[in-house]
Amino acid sequence: MSTQKLSDILSQLAASSSSSPQKITSLLSSAKRELLTLNALIPTPSTPPQVLALARQTLEAGALLSIRLQQPDAFTRYYQQLSPFYEMPGESTHQDNRSQRSKVTGLYLLLLLTKGDYAGFHTVLEGLEVESAQQGKGLESDEYLSYPVKLERWLMEGSYDRVWGATKREGVPSEEFGVFSEVLIGTIRDEIASCSEKAYPSLPIASAKNLLFLESEGSVVEFAQGRGWVVTDGRIYFPQQQEDMRTEKEILIASGQVIENTIGYARELETIV
Repeated sequence: MSTQKLSDILSQLAASSSSSPQKITSLLSSAKRELLTLNALIPTPSTPPQVLALARQTLEAGALLSIRLQQPDAFTRYYQQLSPFYEMPGESTHQDNRSQRSKVTGLYLLLLLTKGDYAGFHTVLEGLEVESAQQGKGLESDEYLSYPVKLERWLMEGSYDRVWGATKREGVPSEEFGVFSEVLIGTIRDEIASCSEKAYPSLPIASAKNLLFLESEGSVVEFAQGRGWVVTDGRIYFPQQQEDMRTEKEILIASGQVIENTIGYARELETIV
């Protein structure tokens, strides 16, 4: 079966990177129909190498489009479809210049980090490390794979400032990584916020700005209101802390009343005796 039509569609896709998502989605749908015609959606040892390469390029284009459209579930499906292609014998040592394997895999690792799926992250990472060792090179030499690996290490160390610095536009390997990096910072911010609610009764807005990696005090106020915090006189008050303090005070007052009543009852007994 001829692959010329699929090749033509992929050429159009490559030339349409700045086109509207609707046009790219339409081209992708046409490419996948051609893959069905070629029986190439699932790779087999008998699938011709040229067809394997075209099928992989199609799915990689779909994966990267999903990132730009901020559709993580669609991206995950594309990654799962690509995995059998990446696991084909010789794939890791015979990648052509058009392969986006490192980029797609690095993005998948970053997605797992944003979800807090550290078990899944390390499962994928261990396979990559074995493969990399067999080739006699380390993952740190690959800009797309080393990026999520560094972020995960800094997260485990609690070095949130380094994570914050690496997610700035100039620190990401490509624009697609910027999408998940923003999500990751949001996850970190929520974690810091939850810890702050438990650790402090209140915080100055200026301190919260630095702590939460927010750009302005206005952003802090907006974030605080979204979490139900009270903002007054330049400080943020955490309702849960205030509630816990009131509860503790009420317990102490109630305990004092019980003790006082008990002592009074004991005195009455002494009088009776």
